[in-house]
Amino acid sequence: MTTEPVDEVARIVEAWHRERPDLDVRPMEVLSRVSRLARHLDLARRATFAEHGLETWEFDVLSALRRQGEPYRMSPGALLTETLVTSGTMTNRIDRLAEHGLVQRMPSPDDRRGVLVELTDEGLARVDAALASLLRAEQGLLAGLSGADVRHLADLLRDVLAPFDAG
Repeated sequence: MTTEPVDEVARIVEAWHRERPDLDVRPMEVLSRVSRLARHLDLARRATFAEHGLETWEFDVLSALRRQGEPYRMSPGALLTETLVTSGTMTNRIDRLAEHGLVQRMPSPDDRRGVLVELTDEGLARVDAALASLLRAEQGLLAGLSGADVRHLADLLRDVLAPFDAG
């Protein structure tokens, strides 16, 4: 007979079962673990990005540009959509990234008043190195699962998140 590992969430759920048997606490078994995992992931990401001299928000902007493919450029408006921040916040972020030599502003060829944001060679090197480190850290977080389990978990989480992403 195999026993399931007991974690902090299992202890909390057991206590609620005992104290409030009239309530269905099954959502806690999933969502409290997701919340705890999110904290561990946030810590791992921050540490990984710090190794590369980046803040989380810097990685977010640089990776949005990197995913575009060559020439790794986007309008500030497109970056807003990708990173879900306000216009003022994005302007500040672009300014700071430009000061650090990670991006540069270029005139838009399609709009004389428009600007495009482009990764510099340093920005490209930094985001590529940070991504490789991030993936190693994330693989470590999932090390206890088989490849099939990771796929199954990804599918289940996609199903949970899909209604939120659709809106």
